[in-house]
Amino acid sequence: MALPINVKELINGRTVEWERIEFKESWNPVEIMHTICAFANDFNNWGSGYIVIGIKENKGMPLLPYLGVPTEKIDSIQKELLRICYLIKPNYFPVVEPVDFEGKKIIVIWVPGGQNIPYQTPISLSEKSGFAYYIRRFSSTVKAKNEELKELISHTGKNPFDDRIHHNSEITDLKLPLIRDFLKEVGSELFETSSKMNFIDLCKQMRIIGGTKEYSKPINAGLLFFNDAPQQFIPYSQIEIVEFKTDASGDKLSEKILKGPIHYQLREALTYIKNSVLKEYVEKVPNKAEAIRYYNYPFAVIEEALANALYHRDYEIREPVEVRISRNKIEILSYPGPDRSITAQDIKEYNFISRRYRNRRIGEFFKELKITEGRCTGIPKILNAMKLNKSPKPIFRTNEERDYFVVELPIHKKALLEETLKEKETTQKTTQKTTQKILEILTAKPSTTRDELAKLLAISPDGVKYHLTNMTKNGIIKREGGRKLGYWIVTDKTLGSGENK
Repeated sequence: MALPINVKELINGRTVEWERIEFKESWNPVEIMHTICAFANDFNNWGSGYIVIGIKENKGMPLLPYLGVPTEKIDSIQKELLRICYLIKPNYFPVVEPVDFEGKKIIVIWVPGGQNIPYQTPISLSEKSGFAYYIRRFSSTVKAKNEELKELISHTGKNPFDDRIHHNSEITDLKLPLIRDFLKEVGSELFETSSKMNFIDLCKQMRIIGGTKEYSKPINAGLLFFNDAPQQFIPYSQIEIVEFKTDASGDKLSEKILKGPIHYQLREALTYIKNSVLKEYVEKVPNKAEAIRYYNYPFAVIEEALANALYHRDYEIREPVEVRISRNKIEILSYPGPDRSITAQDIKEYNFISRRYRNRRIGEFFKELKITEGRCTGIPKILNAMKLNKSPKPIFRTNEERDYFVVELPIHKKALLEETLKEKETTQKTTQKTTQKILEILTAKPSTTRDELAKLLAISPDGVKYHLTNMTKNGIIKREGGRKLGYWIVTDKTLGSGENK
């Protein structure tokens, strides 16, 4: 049974953090039973863990040469593994795959977070050993004690939203082309057989459906990644980009709503921002061959902040992830705020270390796609990228109730100065051009009304009012008569605006 992950990258620690992998030199049923129980309990809400049999380790890291598992022992190991899984209460059965790796046979056990937490298992294989709850503490499997045990038991029946069954959907709502695209991208061996497999078996193997044999339904994470329009099942699971722009005619607002699978949304949003918003600036330095290069916003910061918003948002809250772009900052808004274990002081000090993640399966898929790393590296990565670009520090905001979370990214100060100068120059040129058109229209027909000017110039009535007021103040035109029967007199036919006079 092929795994929905690249095994080589798993063992090298590229897609899964070391805390979620345990290497075993050889088959040890008691230790492996305890570790399966710990990963199934998913105390840290990581989503899953992996046990690799046939590789020696030192401090959690794989050691060369790889020992492998003798081929003749693989069948008996799998049978004994099935037996010890029946000892776990409630019964839990991971996904097991013998794999050819570097010329050796190894066994990879994939243990997704369980649906019936908490799990307990015998302390030993002795009949009188008693049972215990096991959890992962960093890269070790330990017994849950005291407060940890209370917290674990309190999670009974509380599956994360992304790992719950969506009862108003059908397995046919999961789309094979999207699943195969994912498997191909992550380099899974499952890609080669996925087109020939029974579709339900494929979905079971990827753990994107749940329920009983007679009542199987997609889980929410499966719909978010492998349906063309997950918004029909999970409303507002989308990204909205709002741009605020100001010119001579006033404020303008444009909206772009991105839907579809959430990883597609993320990439489309990043492409749009990269092509339409981000700018590189070059500053020449006297007596130096190399110029100084900087960006209004570093791309790595936008990428990390937006990915984290999708990862950590609550999809039960019917609000989209919103990107607000203004002339001097970008804000990324998501709901709700950080876990209460992160204090207000932690937020001020950029110390975002949370023990639990809100969406374990989304995080797992994002890591396999190399969209996020986990390990609480998001905020340090943002800070480092802003520092390298010599941008101001980001600002993180929430309220006491943790209803929302805003990541505010200020524009680079020199970029803001450059843009301000360009905007002023553009405004002057636009004003001069509009002034000339108004002069031509009023010279030909002095009785032209504001509404008529707005239609002729294809700008708003407020924009017309702005230009007429500016021209009147600077003595270019004046008004004679009342509002209905009045007319305009052109007193100065020279081009220009108030800024140039």
